[in-house]
Amino acid sequence: MNTFIKLEPVFKEIVWGGNRLKNDYGFKSDLNNIAEAWMLCARNDGDNIIVNGENAGQSFTEFIKANKSLLGSKGQSYEEFPLLIKFIDAKADLSVQVHPDDEYAKMHENSYGKTEAWYILDCDEGAELIYGFNKELTPDEFRKSIEDNTFLDYVNKVKVKKGDVFFISAGTLHAIGSGILLAEVQQNCNTTYRVYDYNRLVDGKPRELHVEKALDVTNTVPPVRNGDPDSAPVLKGTATEQALCSCEFFKMDSVDVKDTYTLNVDNESFVSILVLNGEGTLNKDNEAITCKAGDSIFVPASSGEITLKGEFKVLLSTL
Repeated sequence: MNTFIKLEPVFKEIVWGGNRLKNDYGFKSDLNNIAEAWMLCARNDGDNIIVNGENAGQSFTEFIKANKSLLGSKGQSYEEFPLLIKFIDAKADLSVQVHPDDEYAKMHENSYGKTEAWYILDCDEGAELIYGFNKELTPDEFRKSIEDNTFLDYVNKVKVKKGDVFFISAGTLHAIGSGILLAEVQQNCNTTYRVYDYNRLVDGKPRELHVEKALDVTNTVPPVRNGDPDSAPVLKGTATEQALCSCEFFKMDSVDVKDTYTLNVDNESFVSILVLNGEGTLNKDNEAITCKAGDSIFVPASSGEITLKGEFKVLLSTL
C-alpha cells in the first residue's frame, strides 16, 4: 500500500465565495466560485477521490472503511472519519454562526459536534472576523439583541493578519470576514446554527436562521484566546516548525521546509499534509511523490519516518 495518498479536493460554491482558490492554487472548476475546497473529507456531502497509486479512483470513504487501522489508535475509536479540513475563501462576510458540542449534536442532529481552528493564509488590509462577544451577555440579552437588531453591537471584532490562529471551540460565536483566505481544521461535522446574515438574499429569499438552537448552545462571553499560535517558530535543521493549535480533537502545526525535514508518523494518528505554498517531494524508503501548493496528502498511521524535500510550507494535522 502507498505511504502517500494524494486526494482530489471537493469544491463548494456558496454565496460569499470568491476565486482566489482558482487563482492562487490553480484549482479547476466550472463553479462560479470556490468558497470552500474540502481537502480532507469522507462524508456523504463531500468525499475525496484518491488520485495516485494502487487505490487511484477510489473514494476516500471506501478506502478508510476497508483500512481503518490506517487511522491509528486514536482514530479507530471514531465511528466516522474524525476530521474535515478545508481551504476557505471569503470574498464577502460569512454569516455569524455557532456550532454545537458533541453532546448537543448527538441529541439533536445525530452527528458529532464541531470544534474548529483557523489558520490565516492571507487577508486584505483591514480584514476582520467576529470571535465571541465584546462583553458577557445573559441569554435574555442575547435573544433581545437579535430581536431588536442590536446584535452586532456586542460581537468581538478582531483585525487579522497572515499567520494568525483562532481556536473556535463548540459554542463560540464566530464569522469569517470578507477578504480572508484561511485553512480550517475541524471535527467532521457541518452542523451550523446561523444567527445573523446581514439580511442577505439567496434566490430572492433570506437565508434560514437557527436562532433557538443558537440560543441553546452559544457561550455568550468574550473569547479566552487571541489570534496567537500556541508557540513561537522553532528552527529544526533548515526547516522552521511551529505548533499552531492543539485540543482534544486535533493538533495542527506548520512547517516551512527549506531543504529537508523529517517527520515521524507514529501509531497513534494519521497525518494530513496540506501544501500551502511552494513545491517539493515526500519520501519514504523507495517511494516518493511530488507535491505543490494546493495538494492534500494523507499519510497512514505507523508510517514511521518520512522526509520532506524542497522549498514549501505545509500544514500538518493529526488527532
